[in-house]
Amino acid sequence: MSRKITKTNPQLITLIHELKQASHQHDAPIWKDIAQRLEKPLRNWPVVNLNRINRCVTDKETALIPGKVVSTGSLTKKLSIAAWGFSDKAEQKIKQAGGSSLSLEEILKKNPKGANIRIVG
Repeated sequence: MSRKITKTNPQLITLIHELKQASHQHDAPIWKDIAQRLEKPLRNWPVVNLNRINRCVTDKETALIPGKVVSTGSLTKKLSIAAWGFSDKAEQKIKQAGGSSLSLEEILKKNPKGANIRIVG
C-alpha cells in the first residue's frame, strides 16, 4: 500500500500552488512541469553542478534547476540561474562570473510566460 507524501514546508506549498496558477493563466506548461517536479520527494530533486550548467545553457537562456546548485566546476558565462537552493560557494562563483542567482519565486515573477528558460537536472 503506497503512502501519499505531503509537503510540510509552507513556502514550498505556496510556490507549487503559484507555479500551477501561472501555468494555467499564462499558458506556460513549463511552470506545471516544475511544480510536479517539486511535489516529488526531496531525495529525488536534482543536485546540479556549475560545470553542467555551463555546458548546457547558452548566454541568452536562464537556467532553471528544480533542486540545488553546487559549486563543482566553474562558470565561464554570465548566466542567470534560478533554483530552489544554492550552496554558498556556488553563489560566489555565479557572482564572480557576472551572473545572478534567483529564487524560483523571482524567476516566476520576472518571466511568467517561461520564455528562454532551460531546465537543467
